[in-house]
Amino acid sequence: MKTKNALASIVIMLILSSGLCFDSIAQENKTSEDIKKMEENKNMDEKRMQEKMMDNKMTMPGMADVASWPMSSQMALKEQMALYGKPTEMTPTMAIWYNNGPWKKTVISKMESKHDFPKSHMDCMMQCVSFKVPTDMYDELGKFDGSVTVDRTQGLLAARCDKEENNFLALNLAYDVIMKKKTVDEARRAYGEMIMMAMKGSKPEYMKKLMFDSNTNAADSDMNTIK
Repeated sequence: MKTKNALASIVIMLILSSGLCFDSIAQENKTSEDIKKMEENKNMDEKRMQEKMMDNKMTMPGMADVASWPMSSQMALKEQMALYGKPTEMTPTMAIWYNNGPWKKTVISKMESKHDFPKSHMDCMMQCVSFKVPTDMYDELGKFDGSVTVDRTQGLLAARCDKEENNFLALNLAYDVIMKKKTVDEARRAYGEMIMMAMKGSKPEYMKKLMFDSNTNAADSDMNTIK
């Protein structure tokens, strides 16, 4: 009798264990399916955007024909024109705005750069603010995100991505690193987590606006060392 009870207990434990295993696999598959579905929706949106742009080629009086620009650059241009109107300057390879919204300058380039952090995309839009970055934080910013750059002489802190919301995110996290609110690793982890939130339809505050004030006196002309 004891042997039968023991065998029955083992069988029950195996069944329960199998159930938990199947639940875990199902959950993992569901997560993978969710991510796959988000990617498919994104690809469909980009395809529809491309078809629409090919119809009108986004030509305007005084503007270059951007039909030959990469899709990432065309989409960034459409986004910025919807927000801030026609570029201040337009060349065959660049569209430039000055003092548009919270930005000191926005530059969309025909030349894009592949960037794999936090997931693969194409950088094509640089947006900068006036901000004085302590020189001892330059290396930390480079470790955080290679597309976050500093121009010490002009006093500019810039991010380069494909969407304004991503540039908000990069610069807000860069500010946290500068102010030592987050370590580099914490900032990189937060970047990935917030991008995933946005992909699922819940956009964090860090992606809606700049969370810090720019500096009006950020330029640093350095010093004369030749007598």
